[in-house]
Amino acid sequence: MRDPSDFDAFYAGSVRRLISQMYAMTGSRTEAEDLVQEAYARAWQSWEKVSAYRDPEAWVRTVACRIRVSVWRKTVNRMAAHRRHGVEDEVPGASADYVAVVAALRRIPSEQRRAIVLHHLVGLSVEEVAHETGARPGTVKARLSRGRQAMAPYLSDSTPDPRPTDQEVSHHGC
Repeated sequence: MRDPSDFDAFYAGSVRRLISQMYAMTGSRTEAEDLVQEAYARAWQSWEKVSAYRDPEAWVRTVACRIRVSVWRKTVNRMAAHRRHGVEDEVPGASADYVAVVAALRRIPSEQRRAIVLHHLVGLSVEEVAHETGARPGTVKARLSRGRQAMAPYLSDSTPDPRPTDQEVSHHGC
């Protein structure tokens, strides 16, 4: 039988972290909140099974990423509207550095973005990132290296326009 207090503790202890991680992966605070909320709803529905996993938080994060991929068309339209109107996501209380990192993450391919978020922001080892993403450790290392190189120009003192281009938006995975 599901124990609501176990789920409540899990939710309270991980929701802010997962929203932050998904924000870094997607570049949209609203989208991150929606994805994480839906993933938690699915976790609750399967809580007996999910709670027995070694890392239920990784399960929720993976589900959130899968949801993101399945609603890609909606995301593309939303981002296009934001670019068209010059609206930037504002995250109350987020540091300027964090916002700059998220803007740089928007400009790199989704596989690199996911590896960087999981490794550098979530704190997973290369092996854990490989397990969560289904990639080999060598592939994860290459994605991390290429992603850091691709982000570097956007994190210098002369940071270019943080809004993604149409080509960058086409990197739609989580």
